Amino acid sequence: MSVAMDRTTFEGLVSQALEELPEQFLNKLENVDLVVESWPSQQTLTSLGMRAGGLLFGLYQGVPKTKRTGSTLLPDKITIFAGPILLVSKNPEEVKAKVEEVVRHEIAHHFGLSERSIRKTGH
Repeated sequence: MSVAMDRTTFEGLVSQALEELPEQFLNKLENVDLVVESWPSQQTLTSLGMRAGGLLFGLYQGVPKTKRTGSTLLPDKITIFAGPILLVSKNPEEVKAKVEEVVRHEIAHHFGLSERSIRKTGH
């Protein structure tokens, strides 16, 4: 139940997922870095209240657009974790679908949606 995929191919799927966002969201994305990492660190999992070995697919770090003021902020960071996504996927199509889901989910946080609100919409 794991897919082998090189980093370049995985990063291409992340880029494609970003490019395929609806224009009204893509045009309003600003001050956001999107990065790919293999796995979340134990420190990251612990800081989120997750146990060792927990599966974290993506992480948004920053100040949501709905809470920003006029001051200049460091860029938000969205991290997509390849290892967990590849681990739960059975084939490349599932990887692509999961990447799309995770990218949309983390970008929703950038636009101010809470975890609860995102889950209500099915993402």
